[in-house]
Amino acid sequence: MGKPRMIILVRHAQSEGNKNRDIHQIVPDHRVKLTPDGWKQAEEAGKKLRSLLRPNDTLHFFTSPYRRTRETTEGILNSLTSSTPTPSPFPRHTIKVYEEPRLREQDFGNFQPSSTEMGRMWQERADYGHFFYRIPNGESAADAYDRVSGFNESLWRSFGEDDFASVCVIVTHGLMTRVFLMKWYHFSVEYFEDLRNINHCEFVVMKLDSGSGKYSLQNQLRTWSELKRERENSRQEPSSPVPMRKRWGGCQDGVDGDDFARRQRARRQNTAELFEDDADLEQIAETLQKSNPRRKDPTEDLHENQSAQTDAANVHMEPPVSRKRIIFPDRLEVLRAGRDGGGSRSGATSPNRSGSEDSDAEVKERVRSLPFRSSLAMALNGGLDGDGVKHRVRADALGDQSDVEDEEDAKEDAKEVERLEAQDKSFEGSVR
Repeated sequence: MGKPRMIILVRHAQSEGNKNRDIHQIVPDHRVKLTPDGWKQAEEAGKKLRSLLRPNDTLHFFTSPYRRTRETTEGILNSLTSSTPTPSPFPRHTIKVYEEPRLREQDFGNFQPSSTEMGRMWQERADYGHFFYRIPNGESAADAYDRVSGFNESLWRSFGEDDFASVCVIVTHGLMTRVFLMKWYHFSVEYFEDLRNINHCEFVVMKLDSGSGKYSLQNQLRTWSELKRERENSRQEPSSPVPMRKRWGGCQDGVDGDDFARRQRARRQNTAELFEDDADLEQIAETLQKSNPRRKDPTEDLHENQSAQTDAANVHMEPPVSRKRIIFPDRLEVLRAGRDGGGSRSGATSPNRSGSEDSDAEVKERVRSLPFRSSLAMALNGGLDGDGVKHRVRADALGDQSDVEDEEDAKEDAKEVERLEAQDKSFEGSVR
């Protein structure tokens, strides 16, 4: 017979792992079965295959030994050989089916860890490169390429057999389909990385050119670069820059130094000004003293602290950190520590100058110039900002107002393609 006139690559139908990725934590990858929708997809694929064949064609199937690919093959054969609506020209006993372990999916390392860890690993894989990144206790796409190369050579040699079929159908997985094409057509690694995954039960057809003896690819493969160009052309506004990739390494858990950087980052200015306006605090203390003459003058604490700083400066020593308290009628206690209120609210030295270096007017001017007022500063001013307009404060974990509102909404459209790409290459996007 010689070379088959057509080679058809088919990705398996929808599996339980495609619908619920957490199933890989308790079910071995090779035992994951099809969903009810997956069985319907497989039977529809059999009807589609029947429409592509000639009545005199013969068939050889090569399938991955995983349960989802074997069930997909079974579903295809059920509808392909069915006698409804008309008798099939392809009796079941004339079709040869071979299980080929080299067509199995990329090994993802036995039972999968938690979803959080898999998400971290998938992001690391995207940053490192899908072809060369080796799954812990598993394979890289380059490893899968090596075994597909061996299968391609065996397949090519079998074309010389007299009884080889006129149509060869290969039922495998999404990544393995791309790796097969990469080997057959000598795709570069960069082009492989750019290829998007094929859909469940999608056919990739290779037809023999009788003149050249080579197989021409009938499909227009989808790529991420082409999708990005289409999206950019359809946008009225220029696209935003691609976000920076995450930095990895240095720890088996993928810690990249972000926590250390956060500890070293300068503290936000509107946290510092919570306790910096001494003039406002002294004014409040004076008001309290007038309302209750028997109460100890709270400003004495301030004078004591200033005296300690002056004495320490004369002997070239750091001033002691005092933690004096001003008690308000509602028993609210404001801790004063160092330059900026510090303590558990700060964790870092303030970038601002000390109160002794600034006049009261300069301090108030700096507070007014800030884009957002702290909750305490606004409370002292009757809930009004510098323009006398009342605002509702939205606080974060530190008690500071957010610098940018609706930031995620503003970025969502610009990152749509990146989000789709990440989803397509994740468990949720049915990588396997």
